[in-house]
Amino acid sequence: MAEVREDLLYTETHEWVLQKNGVVRVGITDYAQEHLTDVVYVELPEVGKKFKKGDEIATIESVKSVSEVYSPISGEVTAINERLENEPELINQSPYDDGWLFEMKMENEGELDGLLLPSAYKKILD
Repeated sequence: MAEVREDLLYTETHEWVLQKNGVVRVGITDYAQEHLTDVVYVELPEVGKKFKKGDEIATIESVKSVSEVYSPISGEVTAINERLENEPELINQSPYDDGWLFEMKMENEGELDGLLLPSAYKKILD
């Protein structure tokens, strides 16, 4: 069974969101990394670039497939996980900690209300 952390919010497209002081950290869920299998390459967004909720923001390549990552909220990218450039496998090893993808400054905190609570995300996985 895939790990679903209680302190995060989720999307139906299997991104997780950790919100803190107007900034969100985003990654893919344990469920998503399991289904991708071995991650070999990650294309991350540019720092300073703005995205709208639902925009394609990153790409993850595994030995099996290529998957898009969608922006869970609207905002500006403020940081990327540069370790993934040389260690994309961190997404498989630690999707919620070392394998995070990027951070964004939120444009509209109200968009968080449209994200899934852990209980609702677990129902999608069942």
